[in-house]
Order: sequence, then C-alpha cells, then structure tokens
Amino acid sequence: MHLVPCTPERHAGAILDIFNHAIATSTALYDYHPRPPEQMAAWFASKLIGNLPVLGLEDAAGTLLGFASYGPFRPQPAYKYTMEHSVYVHHTQRGRGLGLQLMHALIAEARKRGNVHALVGAIDAANTGSRALHEKLGFALVGSLPQVAFKFGGWLDLVFYQLLLETPLQPVDG
Repeated sequence: MHLVPCTPERHAGAILDIFNHAIATSTALYDYHPRPPEQMAAWFASKLIGNLPVLGLEDAAGTLLGFASYGPFRPQPAYKYTMEHSVYVHHTQRGRGLGLQLMHALIAEARKRGNVHALVGAIDAANTGSRALHEKLGFALVGSLPQVAFKFGGWLDLVFYQLLLETPLQPVDG
C-alpha cells in the first residue's frame, strides 16, 4: 500500500463508490440517497479551490482502498484555523488499520501546512469503530448532539471529537 494525493481523474469514481456504500448501509453519512457522479466534480473543485488535501491509500494495483480529507468547519472567517475532517475506508478493507494510516497522514499534512489549529470530526455516536480510532489518535470527545438526525427509522446522535495542533505558530485576526 502507498499513500497518494487523490485526483478527480483517477479517484472520483472510487471515492463515490465508498461514499455511496456508506450512505446505503450505515450512518457514517447522514445522506438518504446515493450521490450522483456530478457531485464529485463539485467536491473535488472545492478541495482544489481551498487548497485542501485529499489523501488516499492504494494497493499495488492502484485500487483506492480508502481516503481522508478535511475542509472548512464553518464559513465565517474566524473559523479559518478549524477544519472538519473525514476518513472513509472501502467496506472490504475495514479492520486492517487503513483508517489509522490515513488519519496519521492527514494530521501530518495539517501540521506541515501550518494553517490548521483544530481538527474536528463529526461522528455518529453509534460508530464505535470511528470513535475508538479518534481516541487512539488523541482526539478528545468535546460534545454530543442527541437526536439531531433521523435515518433508518431511528433518531441519531452526533458526537464531536477534536484534536488541537500546535499550529499555526502566529495566528492572526482577519
């Protein structure tokens, strides 16, 4: 396996497949319907415009096994040093430590860029695997929103995990 920067040409279809499987079978995403292929163009465009990373793990054959990224937490400028991240592993590859590898790489990328102070993960409260992964990485549980979503016939609770980084070294207003 090797870490690669994801590109729309190479990875949009595989990322879409991972997203859509999670939508159809889990509460990892609170969407009801599969995302259309056109949505991936906008997703990648927002990453490119914002100079935001999309990191993937590929096997020796070049098959995408999982990916991680981050983007703005909120649109207001004072949140500029806070990013909400996501990590997804193909359903056939879970339990192999790929999420941990991807998150280590994403955290290292945030530190290297020097413009992220807080990484925030919004996780379905019942997703014990993702919660354990974040706790293993040093993320702290910082909040819980009970019954904020409804999917698969039941109310869903959302929890927030946060990792504070030492960057940026000289944050500024404005």
